[in-house]
Amino acid sequence: MKTYYYVHTGHRIGLDRFRRAVAILQELSCEITLLTSDFRIAQVVKEMGIEKSVGIDVVRNIPHIAQNGDQLIFDSDEANPLMLEDMKQFFSKFFHIPNNSIVVDQKFFEARNKEKTVSMSYFFGDDDYEKDLEKHLDLVEGLDIALGLGFYYFLDYEAMLEKKFQKTFEFEEYDEMIMQSDLLLTCSPQAVLDSLAAGGKPIYLQREDYTHDFDEVFEKLKIPMIKGYDKSQLSTYLKGIDEHKYGQIDKICNNIVQNIKETLIL
Repeated sequence: MKTYYYVHTGHRIGLDRFRRAVAILQELSCEITLLTSDFRIAQVVKEMGIEKSVGIDVVRNIPHIAQNGDQLIFDSDEANPLMLEDMKQFFSKFFHIPNNSIVVDQKFFEARNKEKTVSMSYFFGDDDYEKDLEKHLDLVEGLDIALGLGFYYFLDYEAMLEKKFQKTFEFEEYDEMIMQSDLLLTCSPQAVLDSLAAGGKPIYLQREDYTHDFDEVFEKLKIPMIKGYDKSQLSTYLKGIDEHKYGQIDKICNNIVQNIKETLIL
């Protein structure tokens, strides 16, 4: 019996689920094969400490890799209720990770007290297929702000963006960006959680094409949230950010890892 972890990734949805999958797999610390819906990210996961990974293109290809009776951790909202029921019948153990789960790699907690050498960074996300970041560059015009480049950006797009910012972080420098940034403006829910755990001051910018699953979570954590690329609202948040009281993330990461261990045979 083998154990698989499927995570939905891609150039239109980013890598938030993938980043929390890496954090979970490191905590589980056992032989699990990561399945991703994108071949490109499957090729670079070893650099993040994941030994086995397979790109499968679409979720329906999971049975082409796994066998009946294997175990599956599933992080995606692609499947309809009927497909989910089929998966539960196919696998001996099945764990579906909730969309708004709070999962943070322990390395970010460990960086909480480290000096923040970058005053402010902007991480739009790992995907920007429609080049919306470029369309709304006026949001950060005039600010001393670094830019975190995404994994799925077009090469010519990256070159253009690098000219607009004094400092940029490459995809491989995501951890450094999170740990070094005092303030993080981001459209990535996972980056918000990582920044908060690392002692940063995240501000969440809600993209029109991104989920609202974390709205309630961020309200409880007192995360400043902006909708509609509202520059005046951002300015207001920036003026009061030093006095703003954020909530705290528990290091147990919402009990997800423990729940997986109790559900699966690992």
